[in-house]
Amino acid sequence: MAEKKRTLCLLSIFMCLLLLFQAMLTVRAEEKEDKRVLFISSYSYAWDTVQLQIEGIKAGLGDGVTLDYEFMDTKRVNDETAEKLFFEGLSYRLSKVAPYDVVILGDDAALIFAAKYQEELFAGIPLVFEGVNDEELAGELAKDPLITGVLEKLSVDKNIELGLRLNPDAKKVVAILDNSITGEVERKRFYKSAESYPELTFTEINASELTSTQLRRELKKVSDDSILIYVVMTEDASGKQYTNKESIRLISDNAAVPALRMVEGGIGEGLLGGNVVSMYKSGEIAANIAVSIAGGRDSGQINVMDSPNIYCVDQLVMNKFGLDMSLLPEGTQIINEQKNFFERNQEAMVPGAMLIIFLIIVILWVCIDNFRRRRLMKELEEARGIMESASQHDFLTGIPNRSKFMEDLETTIASGKPCTIMMIDIDDFKHINDNYGHTAGDDALRELAHRLKQMQSQILTPYRFAGDEFILLIRSEQKKIVEKTAYECRNLFSKSFVLAGTEMKVCGSIGISSYPRDAQDAEQLIINADDAMYEVKKSGKNNFAFYHAQNEK
Repeated sequence: MAEKKRTLCLLSIFMCLLLLFQAMLTVRAEEKEDKRVLFISSYSYAWDTVQLQIEGIKAGLGDGVTLDYEFMDTKRVNDETAEKLFFEGLSYRLSKVAPYDVVILGDDAALIFAAKYQEELFAGIPLVFEGVNDEELAGELAKDPLITGVLEKLSVDKNIELGLRLNPDAKKVVAILDNSITGEVERKRFYKSAESYPELTFTEINASELTSTQLRRELKKVSDDSILIYVVMTEDASGKQYTNKESIRLISDNAAVPALRMVEGGIGEGLLGGNVVSMYKSGEIAANIAVSIAGGRDSGQINVMDSPNIYCVDQLVMNKFGLDMSLLPEGTQIINEQKNFFERNQEAMVPGAMLIIFLIIVILWVCIDNFRRRRLMKELEEARGIMESASQHDFLTGIPNRSKFMEDLETTIASGKPCTIMMIDIDDFKHINDNYGHTAGDDALRELAHRLKQMQSQILTPYRFAGDEFILLIRSEQKKIVEKTAYECRNLFSKSFVLAGTEMKVCGSIGISSYPRDAQDAEQLIINADDAMYEVKKSGKNNFAFYHAQNEK
């Protein structure tokens, strides 16, 4: 009996130890689970400062953190519809993934969006902003214990001081601005600095109120006694949108004085530089805060931090305008630094001369061999790219072809996402070919394709379907969006076409069908759109019709 009790006691102890060991393994597994961080940018990845922010965020997060991205793309489209679509898409995506530990917000628009939809999208999740210009807004929102971050404080005063160092005879300060969120915030800062420099005249070039031609003219008018500061230029009065690189090229090609810059993006591409906000450092600091919060620190105890500013100047621009490098503040980071070979290698010149000669011989031999290999690989890659592009694009018009359309449509339907197609047929196309020749017909196809391409967006893609038929894939079945697109398509024919050198009126009939309302598969969806289009043909042409409208007759 005593032996049996001892055996039961030992078994009980063994089971307890086993359970304890399993619990420890579970805890360790949970501890090792990656933290999850979401970065929401106000702009798109194509914006160069965003790329710098992301690189800084990656460096600050380090290993063991999963980083996802969302892009609002407000530089291209910034209206209620775009915000609604982004909200709906983000809301859906967030519903399909595990909650994030921290959300990092890049620039003002993302912070405003997150604050507006905090309860719906980010309830209980710490928000860390960076690159935010509106200091007052950031301070107000940071009263929420779940919100903190890094400001982007562009220093107008420090850049004016640098401009006066390089051009002591300056009498004017000219800022390049627009009416964007960033532009409005920085405009206030710019004119506030005028109080500190009563001897200088403060003016601006407002890109939002000038066409591209007027912009060039105004830039060329900036005189030698001016300090020119490029702040932001994303859109002109004609509606043309500019990437940062396009803005920089426009400024550097037309301004007769060096342009100072207050963020590091674009320095080295034609701008002088100045006292800049390091977007890389901003991202890195925001990521460090996120890691600290994810590790258990209370975000309410982390104060909003000032932006990391440095002096950064392009020596090529300094040389171009004959500016003295010795006038730059101590510690200035130099881009495109120009040093001769002796300056770079003067300590190693004598002992390393023989080694360099030997290396040159080896390198020349390797280069010759590698050159042949690279040339072959390049030719193969170019051939592959040409074949891939040709297989998915129409040769005459350059837009995606029927094969690409079918692939995209079937992918969209397979995902269960609602969509709409619009089939467009040029009216009396045979008459154009018969009376004006096939050259005129080709001109009509190319011109219509060009006009359709101008409508392309994140949710709309045009394709050439067959002959004189084109088709649009709209990744939505919302009535307002579809109707607006239909009217825009019909209006494509309001302006005359130039065919074989002659202006003439060209019309088109449009049939519309939506998934899943009108059909459950791609083939039937196309048939329905085609039927709707031919109803328009029979009813007088040059109009559009919805498939469901036919069924109601």
